[in-house]
Amino acid sequence: MARTWPVVVGVALGVSLALPAAPAAAHNSLTGSDPRNGARVAQAPARIELRFLAKPDPGTTKITVTGPDNVVALGGAPTFSGSRVSVPFKPGRAGLYVVGYRLASSDGHPVSGEVRFTLTTGTPAEPPPSTGPTTPPPSPSGSVGPTSAAPAPTGGGTTAAAVPAAGRSEGSAGRGWLWALGGVVALAALAAGLLLRRRSARR
Repeated sequence: MARTWPVVVGVALGVSLALPAAPAAAHNSLTGSDPRNGARVAQAPARIELRFLAKPDPGTTKITVTGPDNVVALGGAPTFSGSRVSVPFKPGRAGLYVVGYRLASSDGHPVSGEVRFTLTTGTPAEPPPSTGPTTPPPSPSGSVGPTSAAPAPTGGGTTAAAVPAAGRSEGSAGRGWLWALGGVVALAALAAGLLLRRRSARR
């Protein structure tokens, strides 16, 4: 009995240590990537590689790659080689790129996560389209010159016609005063003649 107790205790301890590790081994997880998480890359890679603890199932594995402004940067379908998954990379503008993954473990539980890296060089942003000149071109049917100059002859004609009319009215008024003055002089002469005749008759 004294010899069998250490054996029994050793077996029990080994079983107790092995039981918690079994479910943990059933969960898959990411062990590395290229580019690595948080890296700054000057030259865009042709492919992005993800390395897992266990072999992922191609039927339940989903990989996404997005760049600045959530533009899709995935260049094709992923390829599987053991516990490695690689996807073609389609780089765009310089900035942050996010590689998302989702796969199922052997125990059926989904595992998801992401790898982030920054591309320091990329395709330049497209310039905004030119709006063109804001001033409309002159109309071929007419121009400003004849339109603005058209009232000038009318105004000049009206002024020229008004000047003779004023001259005619002033001449008529002058002649009327002359006739009135002549009438007064004639009446005065007639009255003086009558007065002289009366004085001659009294003498």
